[in-house]
Amino acid sequence: MKTTDTNALTREMATQTVRDDVVLNAAYIDGAWVTIEASDTDFDSEHALYDPNSGEVIATTRLCSEEHVESAANAAATAYASWSQTSVSERAHYLKAIADTMTEQFDTLVGLSVLNNGKPIEEAKIDVSDAIACYRYYAQLIIKQETWAEVETNETGIRLLKTYAPVGVCALIVPWNFPMVTTAWKLAPALAAGCTLVLKPSEVTLLPELMLGNILSAINLPKGVVNILPGAAAVGAGMTSHPMIDKVSFTGSNAVGEKVMSQAAKGIKDISLELGGKSAIIVCADADIEYACDLIISGIFTNAGQICSATSRLLVHQDIADALFKTLKIKTEALSIGDGFDTDTQMGPLVSEQQLNQVKRYFDIAMTENLECLTGGKVLARAGYFVTPTIYHNVPVTSQLWTEEIFGPVLVSKTFTEDLDAIHLANDSKFALAATIVSADETAALKMALQIQAGHIWINEQQIVLPQAGWGGFKQSGIGRELGNDGLSAYQKSKHVLLTH
Repeated sequence: MKTTDTNALTREMATQTVRDDVVLNAAYIDGAWVTIEASDTDFDSEHALYDPNSGEVIATTRLCSEEHVESAANAAATAYASWSQTSVSERAHYLKAIADTMTEQFDTLVGLSVLNNGKPIEEAKIDVSDAIACYRYYAQLIIKQETWAEVETNETGIRLLKTYAPVGVCALIVPWNFPMVTTAWKLAPALAAGCTLVLKPSEVTLLPELMLGNILSAINLPKGVVNILPGAAAVGAGMTSHPMIDKVSFTGSNAVGEKVMSQAAKGIKDISLELGGKSAIIVCADADIEYACDLIISGIFTNAGQICSATSRLLVHQDIADALFKTLKIKTEALSIGDGFDTDTQMGPLVSEQQLNQVKRYFDIAMTENLECLTGGKVLARAGYFVTPTIYHNVPVTSQLWTEEIFGPVLVSKTFTEDLDAIHLANDSKFALAATIVSADETAALKMALQIQAGHIWINEQQIVLPQAGWGGFKQSGIGRELGNDGLSAYQKSKHVLLTH
């Protein structure tokens, strides 16, 4: 699918891409597409992929079984011996080639993301651009890393050198909310470090993710370096417990993350977990109300709230609360909700019927708890998986909606009178992934940032995530970091060599 203007993309064009270019009923193992026969799968029927805008089936495919895990792990282990010894310039070459090919197929990838994930086209364009930027970033970063670095010591007659080695064969498990983006966050640094890998994209959003196999074949990446398994939970479990896997990197829910950690414990595998969030946005008394509302709306309603870093807890200074909530209600109710292919759409559907039911469950809990609904709280009476952007006011800290990650366009709010109270409320969570501070006083905001428990904090800014910035949280938001130098280090082990001067 080629266009000169992504605003002209249509559902029909994306559907044609599925027919022409996406390889279904297959896994990408040892550098080639391997057909998944009906007898190979543990499932009685084909796996359906849905258009969240209509709830209709886009395509059907088969999912892998644990036998495919065995084949993929063997391929990755065999490829590791040579790939781990390639030069950094060679690895950088392939990373640049992935980025270049994705750039050539930009429209195609955007269309598939809108079709299978449901997000508005402008958000999908940002996602593909971010993924491309990530591959380019790690291509540059690995070139800059010294092969040997001299370590200063107080000893005479000896030298101490430091180098880095890839951690080994990696299992990468990515979620459905940011197809291609989360994959790039893991795959790019893993390849840069010299690791080989087995990748399991979410079975919900396979269409854009499966295009990666075509891209890897097009750039002639050595066989076995990257293996892609479209599969469900059993495949993920097979990967995380496989004896040939040295590291597991997982992004997803805390409930599944705990299982992954337990499975990875067998064999003492290296592990990275990027899990849930219940992030706070603090609006100080001196904030510009119009701009604050724009940041609030972006922080919770982008991607229909299906973001681990969504600022889903709003803390507003009492002095401006009345004016802010009045403006926020007006702006929220003015949002255009609809088809992601419509360029006027500002919030699309939830990704699946399961996610729709999850959000509806919290609407029901809010009614049981008798929460004050400022706006929304409804499932839209239309085809697809749509709900209203929702705000609850004066929510008790004991409410399930205040403490639990909903993963939908649902904002809970409270007011505060002192900055220390806001900091306390922001930190009073089992999660500690991100936060936003809105204040006219940058010095005061930076002081607050030092006291807030979160891995990433925005001050007076949208949720921009740069490839140079390490990403991850504290507490139950996960283990380790992605992106930046930290992201590369996650796939490397340091080695030291001592020798005579």
